[in-house]
Amino acid sequence: MKYFYIIIFSLLIIGIQGVKVEAKSKSKKPNLIVIMADDLGYADVGFNGCKDIPTPNIDRIANEGVNFTNGYTSYSVCSPSRAGFLTGRYQQRFGFERNPQYRPDNPNMGLTTDETIIAESLAQVGYQSTVIGKWHMGAHKETHHPLNRGFTEFFGHLGGGHRYLPEELTIKDSYAITGESDSYRTWIMRDHEPVQTKKYLTDEFSDEAVRFVERNADEPFFMFLSYNAPHLPLQTTDEYLARFEHIEDPKRKIYASMVSALDDGVGRVLNKLEELEIDDNTLIFFLSDNGGPEHKNASDNGPLREGKSSHYEGGYRVPFALRWKGQIEPLIYDFPVSSLDIFATISELADSPVNNKRPLDGVNLVPYVTGKNKKAPHQNIYLRKFDQQRFAVRDGDYKLVLNKQTKVKELYDLSKDIGEKNNLAKLMPGKVKELKVILDEWADQLIDPTFLGLIHTEKWKNRGKKGKK
Repeated sequence: MKYFYIIIFSLLIIGIQGVKVEAKSKSKKPNLIVIMADDLGYADVGFNGCKDIPTPNIDRIANEGVNFTNGYTSYSVCSPSRAGFLTGRYQQRFGFERNPQYRPDNPNMGLTTDETIIAESLAQVGYQSTVIGKWHMGAHKETHHPLNRGFTEFFGHLGGGHRYLPEELTIKDSYAITGESDSYRTWIMRDHEPVQTKKYLTDEFSDEAVRFVERNADEPFFMFLSYNAPHLPLQTTDEYLARFEHIEDPKRKIYASMVSALDDGVGRVLNKLEELEIDDNTLIFFLSDNGGPEHKNASDNGPLREGKSSHYEGGYRVPFALRWKGQIEPLIYDFPVSSLDIFATISELADSPVNNKRPLDGVNLVPYVTGKNKKAPHQNIYLRKFDQQRFAVRDGDYKLVLNKQTKVKELYDLSKDIGEKNNLAKLMPGKVKELKVILDEWADQLIDPTFLGLIHTEKWKNRGKKGKK
């Protein structure tokens, strides 16, 4: 009998310990993943109605989580949009309003060190962080490299795009070049070391993402899976191309195969999370960095007007989804949200610090999508394109579009006119004036760009030939 009680007591102790271990596991900080496509069209995912390109894995994020029908980025071209996402602040506040030139010799050609980015915040609370794929925040080794900005790992390229076929990556040293076209041909970097890859580049990035999840499954991690697909150049493999015999347009066919490769990679990451039984403790965002440049890469922005680089909806309204299994129920969410909200959401969930002297423009989205806060996360969504002097502000359902060069004002009711076809400015001058005041108040908080961009490269080369400073 004595031994019977000893056994029972031992089992109880083991059970209590098991409960404690389980409780500890459930109290672990959530893993955080942001998957960003590059130049993906608004209507090129299944959850936004795409018919000719199956995206079952990307759709899993939206269908098992939140589909944001009014999801915006903070800019309509790549690098400023990414600077906004990484800092959680409108990038015009710190002068980042152009795609930077590829200049490894220039510490000012990229993201300023005055701003705190997501990885730097998370590093202070023990997160392992990686960026896999496209960086595009500057190429200076000491100032801009991801390992000097809070990330513990890097596997990718420093510039704004890349060629996809391994035989075309012929330049070993990413710091030995100063031109955008050459940057597309560099070897991939693992931390600071060049690596000669052997696979189609999208597959390489997906492989690395799976390995990172495996390595860090037992500790909280942040992964920025920053695909350069389907950004130009249009390059694919026979395997992916064979999936789209039904598409007749040759450009659209290649584009579709590039999106399909990306979708495969997303599926591999989701499956690995399930295999390791950490998917219910992993929050995942999916979005594009800006709208699709329809005429360049055959993307499709559906009903939205124009595309990449535009101040109309097609420029910065993007596929946008969030999944956190067991925490957030599936939902279609129609209030406007912003890529600036990602930092705020992640920081609050991880309890990581932010710089109070440089307050975030985003908000934690979790209370909104769980129904605890039934208000709109944002009354206003803003855009300024300094070099074109074009502005936009969304206030509720109304959007004011302003071209300061031509003095033309346009007003649209997006609840009835998602394609921005019916200009209401002359019919509603009071609303135009009201939104102009809101826009001007925001614009007064901004600064001019602090560096010349990629758009100036040829212009300044030509000025040099004429002997001008």
